Amino acid sequence: MKVYIVRHGQAASSDVDPQRGLTPAGRAQVEKVAGHLKLLNLSVDCVWHSGKTRAEQTAQILVEAMTVREDVTAHAGLAPNDHVKPIRDEIEAAGQDIMIVSHLPFVGILTSLLLTGSESASQIDFKEATIACLAKSSDNHWQIEWVIGPEIAAR
Repeated sequence: MKVYIVRHGQAASSDVDPQRGLTPAGRAQVEKVAGHLKLLNLSVDCVWHSGKTRAEQTAQILVEAMTVREDVTAHAGLAPNDHVKPIRDEIEAAGQDIMIVSHLPFVGILTSLLLTGSESASQIDFKEATIACLAKSSDNHWQIEWVIGPEIAAR
């Protein structure tokens, strides 16, 4: 079982775009990462995003570069300041490969909780358009398999 935790690409300020969609630079960031995912032939059971425009746009760009066996949906509980324990419990219960597209601080706290059991043991620097792949080991512990962001995918 794997979970792919994604921070959305660069978003416009609310002054420029009240919906806070991706900027052209944000789209480019996500497209670079999507190009890398395509090379990995990535496939997941489902993609959950927060429902915020920037997360939905990020998810849609990434989905074009991979196989999604079930669906791409807005999922409750993925907003920036939502509690992560209910999502952790859903991930564990689902037993599927899931991609989650969300925001800071949520992505960092969720990753920390999965890896260490603590919400405050920061593990990964989630810059814009960064994806962390976590895999559940045979002894039921989560491990970091890889992390990719646009600065690495561009190489």
